[in-house]
Amino acid sequence: MLLSLGILIFVIVFYCMITEKVASAYATMLGALAMAFLGIVNEEQILETIHSRLEILLLLIGMMIIVSLISETGVFQWFAIKVVKIVRGDPLKLLILLSIVTATCSAFLDNVTTILLMAPVSILLAKQLKLDPFPFVMTEVLSSDIGGMATLIGDPTQLIIGSEGKLSFNEFLINTAPMTVIALVILLTVVYFTNIRKMKVSNRLRAQIMELESDRILTNKKLLKQSIIILTAVIIGFVLNNFVNKGLAVISLSGGILLAFLTEREPKKIFGAVEWDTLFFFIGLFVMIRGIENLGVIKFIGDKIIELSTGNFKVASISIMWLSSIFTSIFGNVANAATFSKIIKTVIPNFQSVADIKVFWWALSFGSCLGGSITMIGSATNVVAVSASAKADCKIDFMKFFKFGSKIAILNLIAATVYMYLRYL
Repeated sequence: MLLSLGILIFVIVFYCMITEKVASAYATMLGALAMAFLGIVNEEQILETIHSRLEILLLLIGMMIIVSLISETGVFQWFAIKVVKIVRGDPLKLLILLSIVTATCSAFLDNVTTILLMAPVSILLAKQLKLDPFPFVMTEVLSSDIGGMATLIGDPTQLIIGSEGKLSFNEFLINTAPMTVIALVILLTVVYFTNIRKMKVSNRLRAQIMELESDRILTNKKLLKQSIIILTAVIIGFVLNNFVNKGLAVISLSGGILLAFLTEREPKKIFGAVEWDTLFFFIGLFVMIRGIENLGVIKFIGDKIIELSTGNFKVASISIMWLSSIFTSIFGNVANAATFSKIIKTVIPNFQSVADIKVFWWALSFGSCLGGSITMIGSATNVVAVSASAKADCKIDFMKFFKFGSKIAILNLIAATVYMYLRYL
């Protein structure tokens, strides 16, 4: 009975999000609380679940504060004008430049941080050129998901996979970075033929853009200098976190609170810039996933994978990638990576004679990162980007995201299947 009710709650919550009948934050929180009242999860488990995800929540709060203060300086508009001038108003060149910058930053920074910084820029750029910002934002989001796959530190899922599989930074670089380049090329090719090729910028508008003076856009140079220093320190902290071991949340919050203190802003104004609806959406989603796990749904699917793949290394590897991508689109890539890491550890003993067992971990990496582009809730990056876009009057709903992201994700997963088969299998 509880199993049926739990699954029903999950389906209703997704229906509400897809149809937008209920705001996403309300939908997941109501779903989580319904599971609590039914006894699917108890208060102790809820608190434990939130505690285990506090790092990503506090990381987001710190970065939201920093980005909010940076936006007051006009630097996003300044950067937008500079980029538009470099590409001379050409939509294709603009798309390529933004994608490469986003993917590269996501490979070496937290990709949530990258999208918080880049999404406002892409929307401003599109508006400057009088173009639809949707394909630019979506391309950046998917570039961030793809770029995070390149290294050990690019995405939270990679950190989980690296820790569980005892994999080094260089191993990720050698095995997942080549697939990142392939996936990025596929993304840009598809977006060009489906969206960008139809976009035209008049010669008159291009001439007007080239005449814009970007330096006048910067409204608060003192705040800009403070922001650049602190943001740089935070980014360096992220990169060196494996050595300093202070934690991403502590580094992010330290930067946000220090910058807020230096600017002498009222706490009410500073914390008002935090996107609390996004944070509560995550809290509700994490609790619901814990409920589904308590009901044995995840274990059941894991057992079926083992049953399906036992004895056939190729089937096992490809199954892990494709099934983990489906899981990611429903439960999110962090929950998927944590769950499938456990599944892989139960599968490995059946393949001790195989030379390169690490293929399972690369399969999980591809499934988690590429599958994260299928739905709006596939990764934290997606949710943050959608929220940031809504604030800039670029509304992206569940189905709009799915139609754009799923076709590219499927093509990339097919490419990853070929890549794995030729390189490992």
